[in-house]
Amino acid sequence: QVRLVESGGGLVQAGGSLRLSCAVSGRTFSRNAMAWFRQAPGKEREFVAAITWRGDSTDYADSVKGRFTISRDNPKNALYLQMNSLKPEDTAAYSCAAVSSLNTPTSTSRTFYDYWGRGTQVTVSS
Repeated sequence: QVRLVESGGGLVQAGGSLRLSCAVSGRTFSRNAMAWFRQAPGKEREFVAAITWRGDSTDYADSVKGRFTISRDNPKNALYLQMNSLKPEDTAAYSCAAVSSLNTPTSTSRTFYDYWGRGTQVTVSS
């Protein structure tokens, strides 16, 4: 059974930092694009960042560019999101996702990804 489990969320003051992790079990995603999405209460799930399997190409939502960094460790089957200069509008449940096909580019569309974690809550206070 494939499982993606996020961790690292919490409560932080505006301007602070958090590092999210996504641990994968059940199969390896070392040849698969992966991404982070987030969903705030009452809003649709939105794209945050994505990374190719090699890690040589990344994509970010305009709202997080320059503040968030996505990375991965394929031998550890793990995905990360370093979040700096956090703002109250970053408050959301953050989920990691992976596509089942190999060697694909990334996508900002949530329908592109086949596997999802349950999410970790990030709350930024003003």
